[in-house]
Amino acid sequence: MASQLDGAGQSKLATLDDAQAQLQRLHGIVEHYAMAVRNQQATAGFRQQLLRAGTPLVGLLKPQFGVIADVVSAFLLVASRGGGDQAKVRALREAVASIRAQVDISATKVKEKHTMTVPAAEAE
Repeated sequence: MASQLDGAGQSKLATLDDAQAQLQRLHGIVEHYAMAVRNQQATAGFRQQLLRAGTPLVGLLKPQFGVIADVVSAFLLVASRGGGDQAKVRALREAVASIRAQVDISATKVKEKHTMTVPAAEAE
C-alpha cells in the first residue's frame, strides 16, 4: 500500500511551498533591517521592501489559508507603523516565526487530511 495526496492536497501543498519561499524572503529582509538597526545605519528603505515582499504573500494565502493571510496582514501593519526600531524588529521577528509555524502546521494538516492509500499495483 502506498499513500498519495489527492488533487486538493497537492494544490494546497504547492501553495504552502510557495508561501514558504516568500516567507524566507521576508525573513531575510527583517534580518537585514535588524542588522541596520544594530549598526545604526539608515532604515528608511526597509519599510517599503517589507510591504512589497509581503503583499503578494497575502494574496497567495487568502483563498485557501485565510487565517495565515490575516497574520501576514498584521505583520504588514507592524512594518508600516511608526515607533522605535528595536521594538519593531522584535515584533517583526515574532511575526515571521508565527507565520512560519502556522505554515508548517498547515502543511502537516493538509498531509493528514488529503492522504489516500492506494494499492501497490496502482501506485506504479
